[in-house]
Amino acid sequence: MINPINNYNIIPNIGKYVNFSEVYSGEKGELDLSYWVLDYNLEKAKEHIVPEVHRMLKTFEHWFGPYPFYEDSYKLVDAPYPGMEHQSSIAYGNKYLNGFWGRDLSGTGWGKNWDYMIVHESGHEWFGNNITTVDIADMWVHEGFTTYSETLFTEDYYGMEAGNEYTKGIRTGITNSFPVIGFYGVNDEGKSSDKYAKGSNMIHTIRHSIDDDEMFRNILRDMNKTFYHQVVTTQQIENFINKNSGFDFSVVFDQYLRNIEIPHFEFYFSANKNTVHYRYTNCIPGFDLPLVLKNSDVKLKIFPTNEWSSKEINSNEAALFSPESIENMYYIYVKENLTAHVN
Repeated sequence: MINPINNYNIIPNIGKYVNFSEVYSGEKGELDLSYWVLDYNLEKAKEHIVPEVHRMLKTFEHWFGPYPFYEDSYKLVDAPYPGMEHQSSIAYGNKYLNGFWGRDLSGTGWGKNWDYMIVHESGHEWFGNNITTVDIADMWVHEGFTTYSETLFTEDYYGMEAGNEYTKGIRTGITNSFPVIGFYGVNDEGKSSDKYAKGSNMIHTIRHSIDDDEMFRNILRDMNKTFYHQVVTTQQIENFINKNSGFDFSVVFDQYLRNIEIPHFEFYFSANKNTVHYRYTNCIPGFDLPLVLKNSDVKLKIFPTNEWSSKEINSNEAALFSPESIENMYYIYVKENLTAHVN
C-alpha cells in the first residue's frame, strides 16, 4: 500500500483463505481485483461477488470518478461480521446474499436485488477513504454520500423511480431525535444513526432541486477530484455544492444537518384550480428549497418560502401536486391544506 490511510481503516485478517484475482478495465486503466475468501466459499464467491463488484465499479466510476486507490488495488476479504470499509480491502460478511443478510433495509423490494455490503462498503472508497472528515462530528459526509451510492446503484440498474422509492423507503430508519452533526472536538459522531438515511435523503432532495443530473454528477466527480486523498469539513462540502450548483443551499443544510424538524410543504388550489398557493411550515426561518415537480410530460419549478406564495397553473401542472410523487423526490411532508387562506 502506498497511499495514506486512516488508522481505523487498518485491520488484520487471519483465516484459512484462498485467493483469486482478475483485472478490471476501469476509467483510470487496469485495476487489480483480488478476492480473499475462506476455502469453502470459493465457488460461491466466484459466482456471487465478481459480477456484483463489476456492476458496482461501473456505476461508481460513472458517478464519482475513478476508483481512488488504483495503486493499491481493490480487495474483498471474508470476515466474521457484516462488513467494513477498510481502505482498498473491503471486509465482507454478508453471507453471499442480496440485501443486508437477505433483508431489504428500504422495505421496497429494490434492496434485495443487490448485495448491500459490496455496494455500501465499496462506496466508502470514495466517501470516507478518499474524502475523509477532519472531525467525526461530520461523519454524515462519509455515511450520507455512501448511503446515497445505494440509490445511484439502484437507479442505474432498475430505473429512476426505483431509486426514488428506495430512498424514500430507508426513511423508516430515521429517528429525527438529534441533529445529524455531533459536537466538534470531543470525538462525537452524533447520537443517532441519522447520518446514514437522513444524510442520503438530504442529498437526494438537493439533487432533485438542482434538476440537472449531469451537473449533479459533475459535482460528485469534481468533489472526489478536488478533495482527492484529503481531509475536509462539512463547511467545505457545503460551500463546494453551493458554488458548483449555482444555488445557495446553506439553509437547506442547516435544516437537515443541524435541526430535527422535517419541513412541511402545504398547498391548496383556487376554486377553478388555475392558481396554486403554497408555503413551508415546521422549518427554520428562511428555509427556501426550490421544488421541481415533473412527470414525463410536464415540469414546473416553484420557490416556496415560509410565507404563502401563488402561481397560475394549468390542469397538467395541477396534476403534479401529488403528495406521494413529491415525497418520493424530496424529504419533506406534503399536505394539501383545504382550509388555508392567504392573509
